[in-house]
Amino acid sequence: MKIRGERECRSCGTRWSYYETGSVACPSCGDLRSVGVDARTAHTDASVSLDLTAHRERFGDAPETLPRSGVDELQPDLREYCRKRGFIDGGRLAPLDETYLAARELLEAVDCFERLRDPTDADREFLLALLAGADDGDRPPADGIPTTLREARGMAAVRAVEAYRSDALDFLDELESGAERGGGENNDGDSNDTEDDGTPTATVDGEAPEERVGPARDAFERLRDRVTRVDALGGDVPPAAADALVEAADAIGEYVRTGDETALTSARDLIDDASVDDLGTTSAGDLDPAGR
Repeated sequence: MKIRGERECRSCGTRWSYYETGSVACPSCGDLRSVGVDARTAHTDASVSLDLTAHRERFGDAPETLPRSGVDELQPDLREYCRKRGFIDGGRLAPLDETYLAARELLEAVDCFERLRDPTDADREFLLALLAGADDGDRPPADGIPTTLREARGMAAVRAVEAYRSDALDFLDELESGAERGGGENNDGDSNDTEDDGTPTATVDGEAPEERVGPARDAFERLRDRVTRVDALGGDVPPAAADALVEAADAIGEYVRTGDETALTSARDLIDDASVDDLGTTSAGDLDPAGR
């Protein structure tokens, strides 16, 4: 999606950033009639925060298992948060942030926990620890995940990496097309906005950004193969191996943003370390926190 993020209210003249509010409604008077006053940029993220305070209060009183009513409220909140999140923010590719990852893992962990016949104290403590820190992006370390719930981290990695990869590939398309035409394009159909001024819809640091497109796409394709394997295993892989896939995706994103070849090399190493043949058999103790 390409939008003009800086808006001006036609009723009262207030200016604001759509990137900050996530709404075309004027924050001063509420009028929906506004006009974009800057260049169009690629944008997929929404201005949304994750607040799990009410859920923590509810689950903190649960003696052994999670209350069914609480789960029914928590899961939709997590899904809605993940649905609204994106990784292109005002024409720039963002990192794969920890709060999104924690929300993904908590969503998967609740589902795993609900399927357990006899959850242990360790299972419940892990879930509550994840709930306690998720809105701050804090997740329990890989070596602290019970075997019964490790598939939650694996499937969270699958969902997060695929979401990030999808946005990143769209970003690379914008980056490449911007280099070819020497500027941005106007195609959101907003006849009220000013004509396109040729500003690129995707922005990165450094020189010759179009030269990053091919290597980044190749790396994402190799990463996709690993992620597909983890998905086929239902996420049941060593947590450190799942973390390595997330780190690889984030490293590719850093390469796209900065052109730093070291980041690309790191991503390739992480992908190689997550051997397709070993994912289903490697024990968590065989890997360090970087997935090696």
